[in-house]
Amino acid sequence: MSTLDDLAERIERLVLRHEELQRTNALLQTQLASVSSERDSLRSRLAAARARIDALLDRLPAEAATTPPAPAVARKTDAP
Repeated sequence: MSTLDDLAERIERLVLRHEELQRTNALLQTQLASVSSERDSLRSRLAAARARIDALLDRLPAEAATTPPAPAVARKTDAP
């Protein structure tokens, strides 16, 4: 009879583990939906920002667009 009791105990542990995995899966699906929504929002904001930058670039004079930028001036730091 001990083998039957052992089997029953193993089945109970398996059922508990299955329920735990179902809860974890549900939480992960919720997190995935949230992250996917955030990603879509960020993509939309990026597209809008790109459109604004393109519009600003179109407004620049043609000669300013082809002139290379001036070199950056290095500044001394206060550190010795």
